Amino acid sequence: MARYKPLDYGQGRFISIRFENQILPGTFEHALSWIVDHKLDLSVFDPLYKNDATGATAYDPRGMLKIVLYAYSRGIVSSRDIERACAENVVMMALSADTRPHFTTIAGFIRDMAPVIQGLFVDALMYCDELGLIGREMFAIDGCKISSNASKEWSGTREDFTRKKAKFEQSIERLIQKHKAMDEAPPGKDEDNDRPGPRPPGMREREEKAIENLKATAARIEGWLKRHPEDKKGYAGKPVKQSMTDPDSAKMVSSHGVIQGFNGVAAVDAKHQVVVSAEAFGTGSEAALLEPMVEKVQETFHALGDGNIYARVKVTADSGFHTEETMKMLERKNVDGYVADKGMRKRDPAFLTSKRHEGKIAGIQGKPVERNYFVPDDFTFNERGKLVCPAGSEMYIGYRKHETPNGFYGVAYKSKITACRGCALRPKCLRNPGTKFRQVYKFEGRRAPEPGAETATQRMIRKIDGAVGRFLYSRRMGIVEPVFGHLRHALGLDRFTLRGKAKVNTQWKLFALVHNLFKIQRVGWAGTG
Repeated sequence: MARYKPLDYGQGRFISIRFENQILPGTFEHALSWIVDHKLDLSVFDPLYKNDATGATAYDPRGMLKIVLYAYSRGIVSSRDIERACAENVVMMALSADTRPHFTTIAGFIRDMAPVIQGLFVDALMYCDELGLIGREMFAIDGCKISSNASKEWSGTREDFTRKKAKFEQSIERLIQKHKAMDEAPPGKDEDNDRPGPRPPGMREREEKAIENLKATAARIEGWLKRHPEDKKGYAGKPVKQSMTDPDSAKMVSSHGVIQGFNGVAAVDAKHQVVVSAEAFGTGSEAALLEPMVEKVQETFHALGDGNIYARVKVTADSGFHTEETMKMLERKNVDGYVADKGMRKRDPAFLTSKRHEGKIAGIQGKPVERNYFVPDDFTFNERGKLVCPAGSEMYIGYRKHETPNGFYGVAYKSKITACRGCALRPKCLRNPGTKFRQVYKFEGRRAPEPGAETATQRMIRKIDGAVGRFLYSRRMGIVEPVFGHLRHALGLDRFTLRGKAKVNTQWKLFALVHNLFKIQRVGWAGTG
């Protein structure tokens, strides 16, 4: 018969721990502790406290910053989880000197860091620069859409919320009328179908509670509508949806579907993938974000002692940042940029044979891919010269002279609202159920640029289509995408836990700071101190 060592859970042991011996040289926590103590200017926290004469003593910002950064490096974002780790994890005990701050103190410390986080981020960059981790050769700028602490169901325009309020009021009226009918119904009869039988116990009480909740929700919507007399305008000047729980966030399409969140944009140096600038924006469209990021990078390197960083560095960004205005901005600021446009891949010789692979799905070759939506080629001209949709309805000309910034020109056609309203093919034609009609562009050619009339977009296309331009742009993905992979998967940043742009921006910069600290520890740091 097998024999086992006895387990006695009733016994105890006193363990002697010296906290400074728990921070082992060569580990991330050792590098973190040394950098916070020697390289970050923590005097910026002093103006946040007003207890020099009266009031309780505050927790030392050194310990607080260490436990927050270390927790983020281990994917611990919740302030309650950080508090528990300070009581259970030996490394967290050592970093906090066993002070064990309450979770409300931790949450308040992170929340109030907005005025000082940029200074701490720049201090860490200065140390990266001392160690030679910043190459100043190329910066790659890109965005990462991350969910926020807000519900996308409570996001909409004023018109959406007005309809939602009316719907709740109708539900309230329906329940009130039902209760009135219940009160007037003969005993033993069901007011709905006139069948005998007792009503379920608690039914009336639950419905009265539902009426109270619906009234409170309708009042909440009414208050929001009064506080926001106008819709928030997007980049194109059109109304965009706002969230009632976090107005600074936005509904945006990401690789994980439609989310309510923020777009975390980062500028990454090519040498060792150090993040040189990080900013969170409450918009899914990146068209207007390149200029503020270019300016943020310049401000950061001014603090590092570089008068004009763009005199020596190249900037790459994907097609989401490409507009005529942003291309003009790069020229105006003398930035050597390489920004792809929407048609860059179609012009790339390496993608000339891509069509032959479209039918190769799940090992079946030659079978055409079934499209979910109609494309412009599905709209053909009839014998009368009218453009006809797949359902057979004729379309009319919206405007004849439609021209893109790249010089392509043609005609824009629109369908009749009445034709689209009850069309059986509507789900395959209109991606957004709220769209009232289909619009199709039929391009006829490309206009040759007039001498001296070349647009900034055309100049960028000519620049990026060259051998040097394609080589430089090809480096973009290898520079910036691994950073987002580290932030989202290794560090576990799958959701912002704070609300409001200032607080979310703080959290985004804290994670970027943790990423840079890992770079220092792994690449440039040799156990100083």
